[in-house]
Amino acid sequence: MRVFVTGGTGLIGSAVVAELLGNGHTVLALARSDASALVAETAGAEPLRGGLADLDSLRAGVAQADGVIHLAFANDFSSPDALARAVAEESAALAALGEELVGSDRPFVTVSGTPYVPGRVSTEADPLPTDGPVGGRGRAVTAVLGLAARGVRSTAVRMPRTVHHQGTGGFAGLLTGIARQTGVSGYPGDGAQRWPAVHALDAAVLFRLALEQAPAGTSWHAVADEGDTVRDIATVIGRRLGLPVESVPSQTYGPLGPIFATDQPSSSTHTQQALGWEPKHPRLLEDLENIQP
Repeated sequence: MRVFVTGGTGLIGSAVVAELLGNGHTVLALARSDASALVAETAGAEPLRGGLADLDSLRAGVAQADGVIHLAFANDFSSPDALARAVAEESAALAALGEELVGSDRPFVTVSGTPYVPGRVSTEADPLPTDGPVGGRGRAVTAVLGLAARGVRSTAVRMPRTVHHQGTGGFAGLLTGIARQTGVSGYPGDGAQRWPAVHALDAAVLFRLALEQAPAGTSWHAVADEGDTVRDIATVIGRRLGLPVESVPSQTYGPLGPIFATDQPSSSTHTQQALGWEPKHPRLLEDLENIQP
């Protein structure tokens, strides 16, 4: 299958591209710069120059592909306005990709986060939130799944709060970066809130399985760890960096503060049983031992 991939040079995307190429697919990768194009070419993919806001490039990519995997996101959490702009940009991109696929029966795999469900572990059957700082992403992904009624084999792979590789990535990576800046390995509240996690190489396998097998309109959870406490995560970060570990105000994390403070464990039991997905790479706390002082 020739697969058009957005975000194919990031932490998750590079793993997905390698997984696709290693399993007999070819890849057309959206590249917003010469540097990204070179990374894509070096990985064995064909680059297509354009950014997420360039809807004509997105449509051109779809026209050349047998299926689409969308991973690109601006990842600007510096302010509520910046986050809102990133969500709006992605939402427009998803709408353009989806419209180009209508009636084709081609697979369209998009990405979202695992949902938060008060008082219990979330599952694949739970709906995505459509309010809050990233509610727009939930609305956009829900619309993509709705394309199943219009001849698109659309599916969503829901990612946990931390997708990691060699000790970097995800919310745990943000905690590490903030610890380096502030000199404290912090956690909000009492740190008992739990975050799910997955290794990027395991997540990549699930994206391939969803592309190849998943029925239209379905959601899947790329979760290896149902939930490590943020205090435990911060403890490993503090030890690796030689920094004190302590509670800090949720405002430390800007617009992500409310999300960081929330207990949000998640399960992938259904995903593992239905698609035969089996996480095999190091779990988060083990992988964080790769953090360099």
